[in-house]
Amino acid sequence: MLNHIVLMGRLVRDPELRRTQSGVPVASFRIAVDRDFGNRETGEREADFIDVVAWRQTGEFVSKYFAKGRMAVVSGRLQMRNWTDNQGNKRTQAEVVADNVYFGDSKRDNDGSGNYNGNSYAGGNNGYNNRSYNDNSSYAAPNGGYNAPNQGYAAPAAPAPAASDFAMLEDDDSELPF
Repeated sequence: MLNHIVLMGRLVRDPELRRTQSGVPVASFRIAVDRDFGNRETGEREADFIDVVAWRQTGEFVSKYFAKGRMAVVSGRLQMRNWTDNQGNKRTQAEVVADNVYFGDSKRDNDGSGNYNGNSYAGGNNGYNNRSYNDNSSYAAPNGGYNAPNQGYAAPAAPAPAASDFAMLEDDDSELPF
């Protein structure tokens, strides 16, 4: 049998790191995962809120580097937890036990407040707050152009070749050997 789940969503709140009586670290957090389709009546996209538990080094990693609003990719297994509440009722809860947690966004996208800039999370609009559509119903970024995720990236400059390795050619093409 196979029990493997991969989810991508934003943390609803900061992860909570605790330790068992034997000192094993365990982090618990909840992610909001958008559905692929909108509500039939309103057309708005809805989200599912999924509880995640990460043990040992994975839990410490999550508690150290993730915070509310960060995009996380969680890989693990689905587990059903049963217990009896204070009134004697039997309860069941589904949760994901994380084997691996990866960054789903760039820290550079974060403005430092836990909210994200541009077309990423910045509140309750399911991540679609700064997008607009032109008359042709095609995507248009708020600045009128396409928002590439690596706008600030510039390729590193190539090192200058050593002068002894190359011979300088004049602008006259007649001296070329081919």
